[in-house]
Amino acid sequence: MATLSATQLLHLPLPLQTQKSRHAHFHFESLNPNPRLFSSNDFVSNCRPLQAIINTPLIATDADSEQEPLALRRICQPHVPDHVLKRMEDLGFVVPTPVQRQALPTLFSGRDCILHAQTGSGKTLTYLLLIFSAVNTRRSAVQALVVVPTRELGMQVTKVARMLATKPKEGELEQKSCTVMALLDGGMLTRHKSWLKAEPPTIVVATIGSLCQMLEKQMIKLESMRVLVIDEVDFMFSSKQVASLRKLLTSYTSINTRQTVFASASIPQHRRFLHDCIQQKWTKSDAIHVHVNPVQPMPSCLQHRFVICCKNRRNETLLSLLQSDVPRSAIIFVGEQSEKSKKAGNAPSTTVLIDFLKASYEGYSDILLLEEDMNFNSRAASLSEVRQGGSYLLVSTDIAARGVDLPDTTHIYNFDLPRTAVDYLHRAGRTGRKPFSDKKCSVTNIIMSEERFVLQKYENELMFNCEELIV
Repeated sequence: MATLSATQLLHLPLPLQTQKSRHAHFHFESLNPNPRLFSSNDFVSNCRPLQAIINTPLIATDADSEQEPLALRRICQPHVPDHVLKRMEDLGFVVPTPVQRQALPTLFSGRDCILHAQTGSGKTLTYLLLIFSAVNTRRSAVQALVVVPTRELGMQVTKVARMLATKPKEGELEQKSCTVMALLDGGMLTRHKSWLKAEPPTIVVATIGSLCQMLEKQMIKLESMRVLVIDEVDFMFSSKQVASLRKLLTSYTSINTRQTVFASASIPQHRRFLHDCIQQKWTKSDAIHVHVNPVQPMPSCLQHRFVICCKNRRNETLLSLLQSDVPRSAIIFVGEQSEKSKKAGNAPSTTVLIDFLKASYEGYSDILLLEEDMNFNSRAASLSEVRQGGSYLLVSTDIAARGVDLPDTTHIYNFDLPRTAVDYLHRAGRTGRKPFSDKKCSVTNIIMSEERFVLQKYENELMFNCEELIV
């Protein structure tokens, strides 16, 4: 049976019963690992004593290595409750992906871990299985915390966690169920306060802003927390809320009483990051870096293309590509509007592009928008409509590039070139998200001639080849 990555299930309905300073500074400059540092015979980079980390070779895994087929249940069975394993299999999680096969034994051993694997590789399910192995539903306390950068990713993780936590109608009724709270920006914090007072949830999925509000008001307590997960960790350390994140890692809980997991598809300077995790006491000194397929940062099923055109012909070029490709489901990424443009009273590029496509492109009757300036309800409505299935054309800023799982997406169009190689990786990662599918998906870049060298830089850093199209 084919399996799905951890967030591919979001279109499924819920079960009937649950409808040189003290602080580290990261400069994420390059994703290009040195292939000479990697060995396909071992699968983790085991941290040596602190003073030796910088000079210790990194050991990583090759996702394509030949291994005997192994059921995901067999890896998890001694650790994860049986009803969770049954739900896991009912939802299609049967064969482990490489990151699950390689990281779960380490996680179940109790070691702190940095999960470093491609987009759509199953990292979410990996750390959720760890959480279900660690929590005790008989205890009335927050025992696991997952911190995410955006509300959209938080809702996604929450839904998967709740689906896995659902118990069958018959049997096991004497045990308390595992409750999952979404403490996210734009949520009903008053309602959450009442919930926390009545009975703390077992698992909390939170954005850092809403979490810190609750911590400062002492509405949520983390003394009993056993697992802390920071998802999209490189983005979190590059955000404006990095000070709050550092405080969470060092002040509210202790590394000695929790297991810490960092996850992302992109952790530039990962050797330095592992060093700083230990030095800054964000993780224990024996933390492990699990790097799956380091010589192929993006899925092999992606076909990368580019079209060179003049700036004032980009709309027409995109229209020609859409008419030629006839994509069933696509995301068009547009750059965020600058502050200067906003002050000048100009319409956002996303709005201008949508108006053009609605007037010119007959392939889609409804073109959807997703951007930061939309209110939370409008953003949720756009994603909900996309996930209902069928064809869709989504015009979005980079808010959709981090973690948002739309597994039916077959085409990505970069109307504006991403600012960094990391941004390119995450945009491209919105397609090709079915680990056991060989279906080809495409990433097409619309660039001006002077931007060609930037795209070539991304090709070198991410180790892919981009084919030129003549439109």
